[in-house]
Amino acid sequence: MFTSNPFAALTDVLPANAMRIYLVLMVLAVFAGTLFDTIHKGSAKYFFANWRKSKTKGARQVGGGEMVSLAVKTGLVDVLASGEFCNARRRIAHLLTMYGFLLYVTTTAVMVFGYPTPATPAPGIVPLLWWIGGLMICLGGYWFWFFIRVDVAAEGSSPLRLMRADLFVLSLLGSVTLGLIWASLQASASSWATAFFGLYMVATTVLFGGVYWSKFAHMFFKPAAAFEKRVSKANGTCANLPTQTRDDPAQRERHSMELLRDAPMDMGLGIKREAPRHY
Repeated sequence: MFTSNPFAALTDVLPANAMRIYLVLMVLAVFAGTLFDTIHKGSAKYFFANWRKSKTKGARQVGGGEMVSLAVKTGLVDVLASGEFCNARRRIAHLLTMYGFLLYVTTTAVMVFGYPTPATPAPGIVPLLWWIGGLMICLGGYWFWFFIRVDVAAEGSSPLRLMRADLFVLSLLGSVTLGLIWASLQASASSWATAFFGLYMVATTVLFGGVYWSKFAHMFFKPAAAFEKRVSKANGTCANLPTQTRDDPAQRERHSMELLRDAPMDMGLGIKREAPRHY
């Protein structure tokens, strides 16, 4: 079961190119959804406006070599290691889901495009990696959903409470969970395999077709925002926030909240003093 290509057997009930066409359509759906989301929210416009403001108001110019160094740090720390998460559990759950998703999607494409029929069996490692990627998504995703979500962990809300922002994680978990169930049923020649394949296709279509309404597109914005933040810190603008001290009148006046202009930079642990579980 773990070393057989579950998509190859579909050629018995579907045209040989059906899954290939479906994957291409899903890629186009992600591209279109991300484009519409960018236009609707003005994300690209906001990013480039901040970028120009940072370059013109910076205390110093960032050279090409330093820019490359900042880009590498952004890739290694903010993207590959999810450095923006201070909570260790949240970071681990995110990394499990992220790398599981990359592994799952990549091996799906390899099996569908490279080994589409039983006549061209896939190497056993490819389906195995597909299973590992799917299980990583389930581990990270369900851990986040039931135990780490802020409205559940900090506010005492029910884990079954749903809102539109949950569309991405729920459709992802639904797609992967149904896909793994379908693959296991198909391997055992169960009569339920066809029904679960249909549900798998519905959940997957919602995942990739619902990009415009979900948080899927944020994975493309976050690296750009993290890079712009590092550049603004390097050239001295620091997103128009105070830097190291408020003793300097110029730094103090930059603070957007007048109430805090005379406050010390280090005001203690604040909300990090203890877990916010007073519900």
